[in-house]
Amino acid sequence: MEKFVRPETMARITTQELADAFIAEQVAEIRAQVGDKKVLLALSGGVDSSVVAALLIKAIGKQLVCVHVNHGLMRKGESEQVIEVFGKELDANLIYVDATDRFLDLLAGVAEPEKKRKIIGAEFIKVFDEEASKLEGISFLAQGTIYPDILESDGVKAHHNVGGLPEDMEFSLVEPVKLLYKDEVRVVGEALGLPHAMVYRQPFPGPGLGVRCLGAITRDRLHALREADAILREEFDKNGLAGKVWQYFIAVPDFKSVGVRDGKRYEGWPAIIRAVNTTDAMSATIEEIPYALLHHITDRITHEVEGINRVLLDLTPKPIGTIEWE
Repeated sequence: MEKFVRPETMARITTQELADAFIAEQVAEIRAQVGDKKVLLALSGGVDSSVVAALLIKAIGKQLVCVHVNHGLMRKGESEQVIEVFGKELDANLIYVDATDRFLDLLAGVAEPEKKRKIIGAEFIKVFDEEASKLEGISFLAQGTIYPDILESDGVKAHHNVGGLPEDMEFSLVEPVKLLYKDEVRVVGEALGLPHAMVYRQPFPGPGLGVRCLGAITRDRLHALREADAILREEFDKNGLAGKVWQYFIAVPDFKSVGVRDGKRYEGWPAIIRAVNTTDAMSATIEEIPYALLHHITDRITHEVEGINRVLLDLTPKPIGTIEWE
């Protein structure tokens, strides 16, 4: 990756007006760069790729081909939101690939975290490559590279969006937000009319719930994790914590304990709540969640989610714990 340096004179984009000016400038630049050619984008539904997609749709419309790969490890409702926003509302040229079975079959019985990450990353490239090879006349690849990625890497970024590109795919890159910081990308996303929930979506690892369904992933435990995580997110939204906490999620380990449900013994997994604040992800502090809310979340998860019979709270800052469990 070529090193780009943000000009010192570039004002921080904090307002709709500055965002509109940036959008107009990028639309002109994209049109000049791309001409009448086609552009391919791996659209994860995360903030960066969503903003890049909306920007490119504004600039070149149907010349952009978005590929959304659902690896079966997305949070509840995420793939559906991508289809709704991009496929329906923005009328994008969207290819949706439900590769759930492919990924989960490959991951069956694999407990080692690094191995899981490698399988997910490699299969993602494979699926994306298969879809790309079906398309004709693609000259450019768009990526949601942002400025911190450039500062932190020496060309390591490709794995972050697309999973590491196959060497025989010869594309020129289109990276319209490469000089922006994350907060600026969000302002631009709002100015482009993307839903607030999508623009302010919290960071989500590439392997998705694959690194939060601890140990060897099973479909029933993955389902329980997805449902419990959705309850946590809903309650944080309702109680004003969503915008205040940098990252919050559930992890579900691969062991069971005995509980009681409806007067009977009930074996289930624990759901572990993790809620942290950070400015740079290098260190993190624990968000203090009111006990009344914790009791309510516990009650909902243990009663509404099949297979979960305990709720635990992770109180470990970083260091010593990492933000993710795996």
